[in-house]
Amino acid sequence: MKDEDIKMKIAVTYENGNVFQHFGKTESFKVYEVEENKVVSSEVIGSNGAGHGALAGLLADQSVDVLICGGIGGGAQAALSEAGIELCAGAKGDADQAVESYLKGELVSTGVNCDHHHEDGHSCGDHGDGHSCGGNCGGTCGAEPALTGRNVGKTCRTHYRGTFNDGTQFDSSYDRGEPLEFICGAGQMIKGFDAAVADMEVGQEVDVHLMPEEAYGMPDPEAIFTLEIAQLPGSENLEVGQQVYLSNQYGQPFLVKVTEKEAATITFDANHDMAGKELNFHIELVEVK
Repeated sequence: MKDEDIKMKIAVTYENGNVFQHFGKTESFKVYEVEENKVVSSEVIGSNGAGHGALAGLLADQSVDVLICGGIGGGAQAALSEAGIELCAGAKGDADQAVESYLKGELVSTGVNCDHHHEDGHSCGDHGDGHSCGGNCGGTCGAEPALTGRNVGKTCRTHYRGTFNDGTQFDSSYDRGEPLEFICGAGQMIKGFDAAVADMEVGQEVDVHLMPEEAYGMPDPEAIFTLEIAQLPGSENLEVGQQVYLSNQYGQPFLVKVTEKEAATITFDANHDMAGKELNFHIELVEVK
């Protein structure tokens, strides 16, 4: 954040009113002029087909001070740094709201979907029960509007059964005999699940159908990446199909699956197993604390 009395320009990767999620592929930016911590004007500019490092130059030519975006690679981050442009990555949702959140000091860089080619270290971890955010939350990640409802901010315990459109069950807390516990609206659950529980009453049961955008999003080809085994200590012991956690440059863990392994390289897929899928949930609110 800049001091309130300083004029500044904020650029947002832009598509159809929202924060576009891939910096290197963005076709346009929405550039906001800010005075006294308030937006005084804005315009949409094209990227002219420039990519990665060239985009940083484009923004520098526009005298941009801050970039708000979704995912961004390490090379582009370096180019922005060299250009003296502050980066706020991992934003989602409405572009105008993202800027307002930034000016209020509410938007922080999450590093979501950032470049995976320079990550150091990994640690193995289980894919836990429940349908957690995984970067697709609707409450506190990025700049999406806060969820509203009687249960938001409260600890909720729910039983649920999840099925695909063909009726195949993929998960059930009933089968485990223990309700799922989470804080509603805190970004711990996928967006559609959180929204369904937000205004339920204890004892109520609902059935919801979630599109991929309300669940685990669409598969992202940029989330599949290959590393040299020598650069990732411990990866020589991993096997194809195994799920582990890697850490991004902010030290934040993200779950990946080993999809291919050669003598010197290993390939990971950071897409969720259910990315691109429509999901159905039967949800029963058991308790609110």
